[in-house]
This record gives sequence, C-alpha cells and structure tokens, in this order.
Amino acid sequence: MPLDKLQSTLNYQFNERSLLETALTHRSAGNPNNERLEFLGDAMLGAVIANELFHQFPAGDEGQLTRLRSSLVKKDTLASLARELDLGSFLKLGEGELKTGGWRRASILENTLEAIIGAVYLDSDYNQCQAFIQNTFADLLDAVSLEDIQKDPKTRLQEFLQARKKAIPIYEVLSSTGKSHQKIFTVSCRFDDLPAAIQGQGASRRKAEQAAAQQAFVLLQSKIK
Repeated sequence: MPLDKLQSTLNYQFNERSLLETALTHRSAGNPNNERLEFLGDAMLGAVIANELFHQFPAGDEGQLTRLRSSLVKKDTLASLARELDLGSFLKLGEGELKTGGWRRASILENTLEAIIGAVYLDSDYNQCQAFIQNTFADLLDAVSLEDIQKDPKTRLQEFLQARKKAIPIYEVLSSTGKSHQKIFTVSCRFDDLPAAIQGQGASRRKAEQAAAQQAFVLLQSKIK
C-alpha cells in the first residue's frame, strides 16, 4: 500500500496508522486535518534541534546557536526535506489546492513534515520522536558549523548602524503583486546615511526586507572602503 512505502522512507512504522493519515491531510480536504499535529511537531522539532546543537557546539554562544537552529527549521529547509521524502505524492488536498499544485507548495510541504513529527510523537514517545528527528536531519546536522552561519542581512545592517550610534532602518512595504500563493513583495529600506531609499523584492515581506537590507549593507561597506 502507498503508506507502507512512505513509512519505509520515513524509517518509522506507525502503530496508529490514522495519525499518519491525518498528518498528510491538508485543511483544504476537511477535518480531521494536520493543523494541530503541525503545531505539536513544530514545538518538538525546535526542542530536539536546540538540544542537538547545544551538545554539538559546546563553544557556541546563544546567538550562534539560535541562527544555526533557524537555518535548520526554516521553511525552505523543511520543504526541501519534504521533497526528498516525496511527501507531496501522499498528500490529501482539497480540489482547489489540487488545481493549483498544492502538493509542491513549500508552505504545505513544510507544514506536513512538522505534522508527521507531531504524529510520530503521539504514536510513540519523546525518545522515539527525538530519534526520528535525528535520523531525518542527520545529514543537515553533520553539515552545519559555527564558521558557516552568518547573521541575516537585517541583523548585520542594524548592528552596523547601532555600533556607529545611528538610528535603525525603517522598512516599508511599497507593493505586493501576484496571486495569494505567488506574491512578490517590494519593500523599501531607508535610514539617515542613505541618499535615497533602497528597494528589495521577495516572495514574502521578510525576504523583501532582507534583500533591501543586503543591498544597503553592501552600499555602506563600499563607502567605508
């Protein structure tokens, strides 16, 4: 059966198969769906990854560990893992999501992986859920290092300005275009040392702000040189 194949890929056999079925059911398909399991899985994932990083990097400070954790549990990372597990092929979606390709949408894939983590926890216990997360994230955990992780552009820009007693940047959404699941945001970034506001674009407000901050930071660095 299809779910047997998925359980083999996950390297976990469910005692209560209905939990896996619920974890794969998007809210567009009705109730029960995976939203509550997603909530639980998100919390479990954050706790387990934090514990792994705490022991893996005894010399890491709070900021470094926080950035490492963010890089491992962010939407893009989870969606990529979900694609590797081929979760999209097992999703139960409503008609609207099926028509718009919901099985390949990053947000849906991310939430589904978190829901499966929540389902594993309810189906077993903390230790087995921890082992499942460790196994699923093993390659990523092996690859991360304190040297590779960098502060995001907004943080770097803000710290750069604060170190020079300058006011923090102001970000403003100028526009958002496209369909609800394919929007492009345009954001401006301005502060006292800029002759004109700098604009950035992205698939979310946060990504657009990061793009604008990166351009502003590069500009400031070039002026110093």
